[in-house]
Amino acid sequence: MLRLLATATFLLSLAWSPAAAAFDPSVLVPQPQRVSALTCAVQIYARPLRIDARFDSGARELIDERLRALGIPPLQIASPADVAIHVQSGGAREHYRLTISNGGVAITASGAEGTFDAAMTLAQLVRRVRGGYTLPCVQIDDAPALRWRIVSDDISRGPLPTMRYFQERIRGLAALKINGYSIYMEHVFADAAHPLVAPADPITPAQLRELRDYAARFHVALVPEQQTLAHMHETLRWEQFGALSTPPHAWLLSPANAVTYAYLTPLLRAIGAAAGGVPFFHLGSDEPLELRSANVAKVFAAHVTRVESIIRPFGARPMIWDDAIQQNPSILGMIPKDTVIVDFHYGRETSFAGYISRISSAGFEQMVSPGANNWNEIYPRLDLAFDNVARFVADGRNAHVLGMFMTVWHDDGESLYEATWYPIAFAAASAWQRHDVDRSRFPTAFAAEFFGTQDPRYARSLERLSAIDVNLGADDDPSDYLFWSDPFDAQIGDRIRSSVDVDKLRLDAESILSDLHGATPPLHANAARVIALAARRYDALGRRFEIGAEAKRYYDDARTHIGESSDSPVYRGLNLAKYLCWELRDDLLAIEPLYREAWTYESRQAALGAVLTRFHLGEQQAIVDADRLNEAEREDYARRKALPEFENALRRSH
Repeated sequence: MLRLLATATFLLSLAWSPAAAAFDPSVLVPQPQRVSALTCAVQIYARPLRIDARFDSGARELIDERLRALGIPPLQIASPADVAIHVQSGGAREHYRLTISNGGVAITASGAEGTFDAAMTLAQLVRRVRGGYTLPCVQIDDAPALRWRIVSDDISRGPLPTMRYFQERIRGLAALKINGYSIYMEHVFADAAHPLVAPADPITPAQLRELRDYAARFHVALVPEQQTLAHMHETLRWEQFGALSTPPHAWLLSPANAVTYAYLTPLLRAIGAAAGGVPFFHLGSDEPLELRSANVAKVFAAHVTRVESIIRPFGARPMIWDDAIQQNPSILGMIPKDTVIVDFHYGRETSFAGYISRISSAGFEQMVSPGANNWNEIYPRLDLAFDNVARFVADGRNAHVLGMFMTVWHDDGESLYEATWYPIAFAAASAWQRHDVDRSRFPTAFAAEFFGTQDPRYARSLERLSAIDVNLGADDDPSDYLFWSDPFDAQIGDRIRSSVDVDKLRLDAESILSDLHGATPPLHANAARVIALAARRYDALGRRFEIGAEAKRYYDDARTHIGESSDSPVYRGLNLAKYLCWELRDDLLAIEPLYREAWTYESRQAALGAVLTRFHLGEQQAIVDADRLNEAEREDYARRKALPEFENALRRSH
């Protein structure tokens, strides 16, 4: 076995290093099955860790990326190597043993995937200390609880990643031992047969093939998803396709219209040819709410069977969502048995076992599909997401399902990919581990793995984001909706001020901003900036509802002083109310460039304008409100010594 060199040239200390002696396996994400401490002299190294030229190239890239960020020399190809790798035939898939001792670093694995997983654990074990870095003396035996751990990425509702960010996302997922990446498509694939449908900067066949090959370097399987039934308005809005839905230009492709399959066949074949060699092909088919037939189950099953036949020559197993099946289980008797059912449920439930057993009892393999609960939100609803993931994935593990299919959606086109890493990492750990993730320790573990730091400010910021989620509470008031709502709408304002502790909301948000001010983590610095952006928006959200009450109070106070000998109290109240409208404008003007920068970091430009329009409208409305209050001051009070009611001054209805 190749040995880890410990000669005087490189060994700076043979004493136990306090940093290494305090190694806590709970900071690993995911946590391994078994970690055994070994008795050996912990070494502090100042020179690179040596590897063989055959070391996995994707693993090396990820480890080097981490080491450089931490200020540690990257891996070096040299002989003799410090890391010995032995691949055994047989054994559990992805099982590995990682041993670090005075004898070196040894990896024994059941195959290339297990070797890669061991390398990802090794990357997290490296700790920078004064004079170099250390590795703890441990033996780790590990393997995943679920065979497939896939993250689904909505690239059709606005945010469409650049190729650079696609690659960054794949690397981040691979480091968390996610082994599947699914891109959810409605109209964004460049279909040569129907060139009008895709946006100006679509996913091309060459880009899809490039993503497949890039992901494979990191042992991540690309899983294309193309909707084939509902959610197809961006196609149906074109006149040449409008008649494929009833009513026209609606939501769902009609299975009764032969032109539907004339459209879908070349589209699915083009995707299959570009992505060839993938293990699964997701065909969507969720929420067929507009499907009208005397026998909906039979029509749905016939559609699924037909679109599956189109992609079968490409060798990928077909997947569909489960909602139609949960409503009518007879569908399971009419579709091919090799269909993988993706069982998606995003709420808090005491058990998801009923959904799972309904599918497994019919002899189908399935994946449980929790959600990041990021859609329509400034930052994901962390408390809800963690509850959903923990229970659903635990029920899936107990039922020995095929895998997890974690979903990220962007329903209103505004949420940011960079905001989803925290719930994704929690899902990755939940699907890998055979025991539940310790939520009390997870913020610290995530900060160590993802940001590459044990600085407590990052974990503390994540905990405060969870507190903000709990404080905002109501499921029917997404934070994006609240952020853009009219601060002078009395109905919304009264509801929020009575149900949300606005003071605490702002104090939590401002604590995050104070903690992260000027802070840059070694890894994923942009994701940390997105946390700060979320905090800035939450603070502004709370302030908007404060201003909604304060401006009215100042204005109403001005009205009470009409007729007094001095005009000063009236002008004071009117001007304060006007200045608060300018504050609303200035908050949006300050946040807009931060949001634009965050979007540009990850997504193509085409859909950015749809969100920036909201900023512009909000800024303009604040100016209009200020001008109307100024008009009330100069026209109503200065000339007639009267003031209309606040809502009338703003020209809002009661």
